[in-house]
Amino acid sequence: MSRFRLQPTPAQEQVLLEHCAHARFVWNLAVEQHAHWQPDRKAAPRYTEQCRQLTQARAANPWLAAGSVIVQQQALRDFAQAMANFFGRTHRRPIWRSRGRGEGFRVVAVEPGDVRRASRNVGEVKVPKIGWIRFRWSRAILDGVKSFRVTRDRAGRWHVAFAVVPEPIAAPGTGAVVGVDRGVVVSAALSTGDLLNAPALRDSEKARLLRLQRKLARAQRGSNRRGKVKTAIGKLKARETDRRKDWVEKTSTRLAREFDVIAVEDLKISNMTRSAKGTVDVPGRGVRQKAGLNRGILANGWGLLVTRLEHKAPGRVMKVDPRFTSQRCSACGVVDREARESQAAFRCRSCGFACNADVNAALNIRFAAGHAVTARGGPPLGGPANREPQRDLHLVRSLRLESSGLRPGEGVNLR
Repeated sequence: MSRFRLQPTPAQEQVLLEHCAHARFVWNLAVEQHAHWQPDRKAAPRYTEQCRQLTQARAANPWLAAGSVIVQQQALRDFAQAMANFFGRTHRRPIWRSRGRGEGFRVVAVEPGDVRRASRNVGEVKVPKIGWIRFRWSRAILDGVKSFRVTRDRAGRWHVAFAVVPEPIAAPGTGAVVGVDRGVVVSAALSTGDLLNAPALRDSEKARLLRLQRKLARAQRGSNRRGKVKTAIGKLKARETDRRKDWVEKTSTRLAREFDVIAVEDLKISNMTRSAKGTVDVPGRGVRQKAGLNRGILANGWGLLVTRLEHKAPGRVMKVDPRFTSQRCSACGVVDREARESQAAFRCRSCGFACNADVNAALNIRFAAGHAVTARGGPPLGGPANREPQRDLHLVRSLRLESSGLRPGEGVNLR
């Protein structure tokens, strides 16, 4: 996806909001239809049948017929794809859409002349029932645009995203392999020793956000004051999201350019971020602590980082088993849960190896990736692939020296 900032006029914005409302209405009707389905009942209507029902609904409701049939049909197609993803066990079940959250619609069958350049920094896109809308031409648009999606975030900003397949980043060809350990305190720890953190709101912005949230709790529902406070909160949240996405783009580009193989843990993030509140009969325990952990995981962009890596380095991202990566010593391979003395400190009680705990986990991820490639018959990647003590001794030596404060030549027993 190539996303650009849309610049509609006030009149065009009103029609865009109507398109969003129509798409949301059709989506929610489809959700309601499938919510009544039971195993002993007739199958819920599929996309083709829902399109016939949409035609009847447009004939009976002039306000719906005034909208774009392309927008409404694509909402049904998006719902059909969402249900296919749900039954394929790759996504959660589609849920009800609320006004003001996740606003947007999709347009397909885009002709070559529907996207044009007006000047050096301004482009125009043709939207049904509206005509030409300007957007900021901030980067090159690849040829072959077949569809685009118009969205509105909580800060009130409009964007247009063109569905194009970007060119992958070429591998350096050096055989370098890196392990990436994703965490809450450290967003991404690399096996090279680098600790990367996703940017967040500054302390002053966090304090302002807290004041706004308290103000929102006191505001009356449906009042103009509440709407203004929600917009102010949305702008702060959008700023945080923009910073996180910018960090993900830069980090993924750097990893794709510097390493031939990028190893990450195969984490089920959707399962890890589920609520612990339970039910009325069986309430959960540690609900607030689990909610804080969930916010920390989502704020560090775990899923988006791997997704962008797979886009920029297709075929070069390897997912490994996450079990014991934080408890295993990367020098001798001994698994000991007591070896992690704190969140940041790891010290093996068997061989004495000590380093940052997240870096140790990243080293285990890197070695697991090399072991997997060798087991399939391929060449070892970036170092020994087995679990024996003869690991990347130069890297282990440098990490040990760094953690012990010794200088090269003073002697560190590597066993």
